[in-house]
Amino acid sequence: MALDEATSSLLAQLAESGQPPIHEMDPEQARGITAALREMYGPGPDMARAENRSIDLPGRSVPVQILVPNAAPRGVIVYYHGGGWVIGRIEEFETLGRQLADKTGCAVVLVDYRLAPEHRYPAAADDALDSLRWVDAHLEEIAGKRVPLIAAGDSAGGNLTAIVAQKARAGGPALSQQILVYPVTDCDFDNSSYADPENQLMVSRDAMIWFWDHYADADQRANPDACPAKAGDLSGQAPAVVVTAEHDVLRDEGEAYAKALEAAGVPVRHRRFPGQMHGFFTMVNVLPGSAEAIDYVAAEIDRHLSAAT
Repeated sequence: MALDEATSSLLAQLAESGQPPIHEMDPEQARGITAALREMYGPGPDMARAENRSIDLPGRSVPVQILVPNAAPRGVIVYYHGGGWVIGRIEEFETLGRQLADKTGCAVVLVDYRLAPEHRYPAAADDALDSLRWVDAHLEEIAGKRVPLIAAGDSAGGNLTAIVAQKARAGGPALSQQILVYPVTDCDFDNSSYADPENQLMVSRDAMIWFWDHYADADQRANPDACPAKAGDLSGQAPAVVVTAEHDVLRDEGEAYAKALEAAGVPVRHRRFPGQMHGFFTMVNVLPGSAEAIDYVAAEIDRHLSAAT
């Protein structure tokens, strides 16, 4: 299936800007892309409470934004944003966070983990796990009582979600669910979705190589803390929801990871969105596919939380 009309129009609009592709930029230039896209998203739904905090972790502080939609949230979603571990700030994902909070009835905590190349592997993974544990320790403060804890993220944030879900099996905290949106799970740049010319869009094969080179050395990528698909045992994890896009270089590895989780006995719900490209999920109020995917994720969270009560 071809890209949907809205995506094709957006790509044409971005092409008119004359910007070079990501892999020809330096990190600061690339960070300007997501900052510019933020202006297109709008403010998002009102919250009962929205709070910016800086949480103190060993040797560093990590900013978070806490979005609480109502007086009695039914869960707390810790959300790790995408951007190849190199670009993205939580304020650029606030509209998405507000949408998720509004549609799920859960509080959402956006995590501003450290970025590469200033902070290379395993800084992002360390921040992801430590911030998840901080949220778990402050659930009553955030939600008013102990409620289910959910980890979620897109792209590199999906990578971090998969990593914390694996680590939570042994050292906690107890996760109720993991939401993996076109996650980075491996580093095979020659599989069929990476090689497909139709998938070389906003995030291409060259862009992913650029992201990986800024984040982790080649010999570090065999570590499950970098590539979660490298883990020898995937069993015992929280139930997973996996979202993939048809025209995405990360499609095959995300779907392979979903199948591997399922083979390991983890309950998995997976949906591939036709006509969509990498990044569509976060383009709130820009791409209709974003609203459809957010509704799907919200429905899966509702189904899971309703079954758990």
